[in-house]
Amino acid sequence: APRVFAAEQVWFMMGSRKPVEFIDQYTKIWNDFTNLNGVVNSAYGFRWRQFFGRDQIGLLVKLLEKERSSRHGVVITWDPAGDGLNPELKKKNVPCPLSFTVNIIGEKLHFHTIFRSNDMVVGCPFDVAGFALLQRMLAARLGVGVGVYSHSISNAHIYDVHYDAALEIISRSGQENEIELNAQPDWFERAEKGDVTLVDEIVQILDAQYTPAPPIKGLPVVL
Repeated sequence: APRVFAAEQVWFMMGSRKPVEFIDQYTKIWNDFTNLNGVVNSAYGFRWRQFFGRDQIGLLVKLLEKERSSRHGVVITWDPAGDGLNPELKKKNVPCPLSFTVNIIGEKLHFHTIFRSNDMVVGCPFDVAGFALLQRMLAARLGVGVGVYSHSISNAHIYDVHYDAALEIISRSGQENEIELNAQPDWFERAEKGDVTLVDEIVQILDAQYTPAPPIKGLPVVL
């Protein structure tokens, strides 16, 4: 699991919308959302870095380098011109995360993401871990500490095919030690370049601290 969410964030930072360019070597989940050209139209990283005609991630870093206290550090994934609101033309996939906001307060980078929809059994754990990793990469790149991570969900749900798994999860103790992940300043640039050794490095740090409970197998991703 750590390998998948770490690789996803690297793929997002690359600004790619083709799974074959990076993420395919770690998971095939994004292939369910590709079109005939092998493109994921709603790929989060592509939305952040190219879709709206500007590199929102790059501009976010430049903004906070120049003005630490700015309240304009907002990155948007949702496209109001084409996503949602049309029952006659439902897209194969639209982004689950609408936006995220970054604020530096007291020399710590605080990160708030808003999800329109989140599958609590399969999707949410990966999303929280992935965006928390992005928070750490941004903080290290900007030379500040890591603040609070906030995750808001408009529609949090458990699919009926996941009920048994959800009951199994809440029956477990959940008493895990806190994991320390101190991102390095060069992780940001390495992620942009699609550095596979960065994924290995992150996974090695996490695996040294995290002992997962027995896996719950056979959980389908509901499209």
